[in-house]
Amino acid sequence: MVKHSRGNRTRSRKLLRKAPRERGAVPSLGRLMLDLKEGERVVIKINSSTHNGMPHRRYQGKVGTVLGKRGKSYEVKVKLGDKEKVLVVRPEHLNQIKA
Repeated sequence: MVKHSRGNRTRSRKLLRKAPRERGAVPSLGRLMLDLKEGERVVIKINSSTHNGMPHRRYQGKVGTVLGKRGKSYEVKVKLGDKEKVLVVRPEHLNQIKA
């Protein structure tokens, strides 16, 4: 019997699926050039076609605060249960919250 794989993307078929009209679409330039300020609130929306800077699937849909920039990526503070985690996420996987 073959052992069950326990990778980062296991059991994520529905979670990371794109809408039919988004399939195969590469992130737009505006999405890549997203300029987020420190303290801004963002939603983590994983783009499954871009693997670089992709957070774990448990953070899909979570709201976080931008702490700063690290290279092309952003440091995002997310509350998970009673803990606070700092993630390094590329802008393709982040959505701004319009306030």
